Amino acid sequence: MKTAVITGIISIVLGLAAGWLLFRQGDAPGTVTEREVLYYRDPMNPRLTSPTPKKSSDGMDYVPVYAGESEGSGERKIAYYHDPMHPWYTSDKPGKAPDCGMDLVPVYAGEGEAQGIKIDPITIQNIGVKTEEVTRRQLNKTIRTTGKVDFDETRLYSISSKVMGWVEELYVDYTGKSVRKDEPLMELYSPELVSTQEEYLEALRYEKQLKLAGMEEARRSAAELVRSARRRLQYWDVPEPEIDALEQRGSPEKTVTLVSSVDGIVIDKMAFKGKSVMVGMDLYKIADLSTVWVLADIYQYELPWVKVGQPVDLELSYLPGKAFKGRITYIYPYLNDMTKTAKVRIEVRNTPGLELKPEMFATVKITSPLVVDALALPDQAIIRSGERDLVVIALGGGYFDPREVKLGIAADGYVQILEGVREGERIVTSSQFLIDSESNLKAAIGMMAGHQGHGAGQSSPQQSLEAQEAPARHQGMKETAKTREAQKTAKSRLYTCEMHPDVVSDKPGDCPTCGMTLIPKEDSDNQHRH
Repeated sequence: MKTAVITGIISIVLGLAAGWLLFRQGDAPGTVTEREVLYYRDPMNPRLTSPTPKKSSDGMDYVPVYAGESEGSGERKIAYYHDPMHPWYTSDKPGKAPDCGMDLVPVYAGEGEAQGIKIDPITIQNIGVKTEEVTRRQLNKTIRTTGKVDFDETRLYSISSKVMGWVEELYVDYTGKSVRKDEPLMELYSPELVSTQEEYLEALRYEKQLKLAGMEEARRSAAELVRSARRRLQYWDVPEPEIDALEQRGSPEKTVTLVSSVDGIVIDKMAFKGKSVMVGMDLYKIADLSTVWVLADIYQYELPWVKVGQPVDLELSYLPGKAFKGRITYIYPYLNDMTKTAKVRIEVRNTPGLELKPEMFATVKITSPLVVDALALPDQAIIRSGERDLVVIALGGGYFDPREVKLGIAADGYVQILEGVREGERIVTSSQFLIDSESNLKAAIGMMAGHQGHGAGQSSPQQSLEAQEAPARHQGMKETAKTREAQKTAKSRLYTCEMHPDVVSDKPGDCPTCGMTLIPKEDSDNQHRH
């Protein structure tokens, strides 16, 4: 017996020792198997994954995710519920959205902590989201605008009289007539001019007499008088041929001929036959149309692309397909008070047939030689709220992040981005709820910015006005229904006479007029309707 007990104790000790040895052998380093890599993810944005190693847009290496490091095999925990169409409305229990009546969808623990907000795939499909990668591109601006043909102000001329007189004859007697340089315009009678002619002739005769008499000193004085009288005629715009003819003729002319000083078109005529003329009075206005100006309107944001000396292409609506070449000669240093546009002056050489006529409208095309290499986005991707400019970044996996950007120049449907996004990121470029109307735009901003990192059963502190009003409207509808029910209950407690509806009582009884039994007022109303 004693031997059996000792044998049993020894067997137990040997068994424990063998178990301990087996346990140590299982923990030996050589028996550990290599962990299995499930996938690789962006260390800064865990939603971006790859089946193979790669680098992120920041240049960081994707990190491996091993088996057992995933979210786990257990059931995910619901953090709260939200309205899929209005994500800023949340609840700590399932139910219906107060605005649209849709079922609230669960948001699981961890989803609310991600950057930006998440929109379910159905909503993304319904609103038609399109995205585009942010890239660098060459921006080259072509400005198309309208311009108006005008006179070249440096080629406008006025014909006026420097002496007082009367119009004796008109040779150019209507506006619009083409005239050549030195072509006669009118005959002017001036007593003062006739007197000056006589003085000139008298000085000539006196000089000849002194010359014949051999009085050289006196002759020189007389010659000076001749020059003075001739100079006075020249100052009064008497043509040199007229003065020479006067000298040859030896007698004054009653009238003097006024001639055109330039080739051009008469654009205004103030002279009439028999009209008295005062000193300095304008008689004709003549425009040289060999060169004209085109004044084009340029918006403020287009001014950086416009420089003096740039070539310009122009077209006229009545001459389709024919192009005119011009050059920018001046940019006016002020804006139009009504249109807030700047005037740009373009100088254009006219054709021999004067096809460019003042007051015509022209289509102006200005191609800027300036090329800017810039990070650029499509113009429709910019959300302009008035106070700031936003774009919506598509983070992947249904996540979106509204981000403020600083804009630069705009060209060919693209806008330069100075700050706010990086090359390679994806931005939302087309979506009905972003561009359909102002109200949808505000809802979009609220959807993108209204729900970031809030807990279960709480609304975002940045919720929009619509989000604030939705529960109030829902509560108001409940209160209205209760009020109607109370009114209905109160109405059913009233009694009236079928023969005398003006008799109303708050308790059963008989009509004091006819003695009939009073009935509930609701029943009486129904009988009258039928």
